[in-house]
Amino acid sequence: MDTDALRRDLVVPGGLWTSLDVVTETGSTNTDLAARARNGAPEGAVLVAESQNAGRGRLERRWSAPPRSGLFLSVLLRPADVPIERYGWLPILVGVAAATTVSRVTELETGLKWPNDLQITVGGEERKIGGILTELGGGAVVAGLGINVTLRADELPVPTAGSLALAGAAVTDRQTLLRGLLREFAELYGEWRAAAGDPHASGLLPAYTARCTTLGRPVRVQLPGDRELLGEAVAVDTDGRLVVRTADGSRHPVAAGDVVHVRPERPDPA
Repeated sequence: MDTDALRRDLVVPGGLWTSLDVVTETGSTNTDLAARARNGAPEGAVLVAESQNAGRGRLERRWSAPPRSGLFLSVLLRPADVPIERYGWLPILVGVAAATTVSRVTELETGLKWPNDLQITVGGEERKIGGILTELGGGAVVAGLGINVTLRADELPVPTAGSLALAGAAVTDRQTLLRGLLREFAELYGEWRAAAGDPHASGLLPAYTARCTTLGRPVRVQLPGDRELLGEAVAVDTDGRLVVRTADGSRHPVAAGDVVHVRPERPDPA
């Protein structure tokens, strides 16, 4: 990546982004940027890695990919004018920005599996191409994002993963994607902060529900404590929780859990 060109385009007076660094390799951009946050780094720092060897995803999952095959980055945020109870919307905001950018740049329909797994269709099947992890500490939020861009089928970490290249993306240039993503995020983040984090007033909740591939589908939610919830995903509430309606008609808000989209059973042929 051309770091100087990215800085000229993105680190501008009055803009959100205050610094942008690209490293050849690191363990985790989130870990590195969190250390900078503890040392007083200002809001708007961006750290991009060509390769991560200890990337982390939601639920303590590992995230790995060959060097220069994807976007691996973290951003440092300090939304002091937003109540801390609304910080939970930040990973969703990152997801909306990423899905919007990928759709626009690559011409691929991109959705969000609750809460913020990026999904596209590869060979007629939903595949995960990216994930988001946000971490809070010391008054700062570090939001990390990984997107599979040019991975081949034999390089995918799991069979259910995919990449933009495998889906036939019109554009797979990582620098173009990064530039678009950071600009889209800055715009959405500014609107969210101006609304004090209100998901309705900022337009974030309707933007998310429009892209959420989980809504309206039968789901199985694997909850903490080896519990399971079966039902239909019917809404996302004002706290960002997934609302699941079970067979008895009761509604259950889910704040954390692993969601599986359940395929409707096909009737046996006559």
